Amino acid sequence: MYAVLYSDTYRSKYAEFLKSDFPRVPFTKNYKLFSAMGKLGQELVELHLMKSSELNRPMAKFQGPGDNRVKQVRYDEKPKRVYLNDTQYFEGIEKPVWEYQIGGYQVLDKYLKSHKDRALSGDEIKHYLKIATAIQRTIETQKKIDKIYPDIEKP
Repeated sequence: MYAVLYSDTYRSKYAEFLKSDFPRVPFTKNYKLFSAMGKLGQELVELHLMKSSELNRPMAKFQGPGDNRVKQVRYDEKPKRVYLNDTQYFEGIEKPVWEYQIGGYQVLDKYLKSHKDRALSGDEIKHYLKIATAIQRTIETQKKIDKIYPDIEKP
């Protein structure tokens, strides 16, 4: 069910119901398809609970000299960097990862802005990299889900 709820196809189809009511959750009689969706859902759960081993291999790096203080957050698309001040940045952040929203908020932007005028600790930097990696993997998993989702709605 977690995989279905993360399907962009499902979210588009049931957008109005998701705003106001409980939409229908499709099930399949095809065990192979059910099992595949279950595995993808489990991957998402582990990513979102920050328990996935995938998070130990960050998709970005923290770069630049400085005191790790969050002054002004900005994204530079061409070099794929999220700056937290004039000299320090997270490098390797793709635009879809930067723009990813949950509850109407851009996750990566909101995290840094919630730390404004503070110096990030080493653990906070690692956590930010894990969040970025979790979002990247979520986007990849959502694409896999959307490839098989249409088959769930077939009788």
